[in-house]
Amino acid sequence: MDVITGKILKLNNWPDGKIIGIAKNIAEELVNRGMERDAVLAQLDQIRESPGNFLADSLFANLARECIRINQPKEKSSDELLDAPIPFPIWGRDHIDDEAVKQMENAMRLPVTVSGALMPDAHVGYGLPIGGVLATDNVVIPYAVGVDIACRMRLSLYEVSPYLLGQKKGMFENALINETAFGMGSKWTGSKKAQHEVLDDDSWYATKQLKLLKDTAMNQLGTSGTGNHFVEWGSFRLHEPMFGLEPGEYLALLSHSGSRGVGARIADRFSKLAMEKHPELDKSVQHLAWLSLDSEDGQEYWLSMELAGRFASANHTIIHKRVAAAVGLKEVAVVENHHNFCWREKLPNGREVYVHRKGATPAGAGVLGIIPGSMGDAGYLVRGKGVSESIESASHGAGRLMSRRAALNSISRSARDEYLKERGVTLLGGGIDESPQAYKPIDEVIAAQHDLVDVLGKFSPRIVKMADDPGDH
Repeated sequence: MDVITGKILKLNNWPDGKIIGIAKNIAEELVNRGMERDAVLAQLDQIRESPGNFLADSLFANLARECIRINQPKEKSSDELLDAPIPFPIWGRDHIDDEAVKQMENAMRLPVTVSGALMPDAHVGYGLPIGGVLATDNVVIPYAVGVDIACRMRLSLYEVSPYLLGQKKGMFENALINETAFGMGSKWTGSKKAQHEVLDDDSWYATKQLKLLKDTAMNQLGTSGTGNHFVEWGSFRLHEPMFGLEPGEYLALLSHSGSRGVGARIADRFSKLAMEKHPELDKSVQHLAWLSLDSEDGQEYWLSMELAGRFASANHTIIHKRVAAAVGLKEVAVVENHHNFCWREKLPNGREVYVHRKGATPAGAGVLGIIPGSMGDAGYLVRGKGVSESIESASHGAGRLMSRRAALNSISRSARDEYLKERGVTLLGGGIDESPQAYKPIDEVIAAQHDLVDVLGKFSPRIVKMADDPGDH
């Protein structure tokens, strides 16, 4: 009887380790069944070359699985950056400062990066620029999602004329004042405390951190953040028949906010954890440290991020329901989208990647999204064209023209208020750092991405509620 030893298998290029023992056992079984030695070796080589074809075979499955395991690419032992950035397209280069481009170039040198793109509203952020889109290989980068996980937009349309805003201005202002809560630590209490099925989500009990964050979620449900977050009434011009509505002018409510304290604490914990795991990462990209999605930490972040997304969506739902109810209206159409999130997607070549959109709007073919301007400028309802070069993305807004500090130092309250007055906008709250002059011209930003999205409608703000300006206290 032919005997196939471990030495023979090594001579046939089988690697040392557990796999030799499995192959020997199969070889012995095949010889016992009367197969000649050369045929057995040929059979083993077939399994090694195409293990996926043998996973369903009870005799060969263990060997096939071991072949797949040892052939998996090993995780890089080093966090060394690529010598040069992977090339990436830029939309609206004239609108983007050099530092934001440099940040994106650094992100394109990560060993886990597959592809990327930069949107026309891009400006400097932590690690990845705001307006940056980054596709990675089986890892998630907490800072490339952002601190405000699942920051998102929601637009509600009402089948009534926007002239109501002028006829009953006080009623609409009071709805925003009484039915919204803005700012750090803002929460509803007593009878105003919101209820939503998101609080019954089993994921709140999946990790120790999420269990602790459920109280925060209960208190902050239906509230908005600071900075550029807003809830605003306005006039919406629909350009083509949609939602069962004819083209024309409609009353609309637009909101911008995220996952509040829930998302902030998730982002803080996992960003620090990722950086701890990659201490050798170059300082220029230390905020782009990643978590493998094969790791427990990576899976915990993913689960937490998705829960934060559902929580952010619930916040907008409650805000719109309460504000509209206060004026006796019910929406006839809703459009909403995240723009600080990570999605599992496939590139045109079929490769699965993890797409981080940090201040970028999903723009797959036929996908609806909202790109806002500023407290004094228009926002747009858009439909994605599915352009693969942009990783099916578009801008998330106009993008900052100047930093908050620069805005505070260069824009006067009178200049801001005159800008708003000229456009018929009433502002409730809002800081000078959020002045329209601090943002890029939204129409130019939209024009710079005409190949990425079709514009379906235009929202013009009329009554804007934001967090109170600290200078007013």
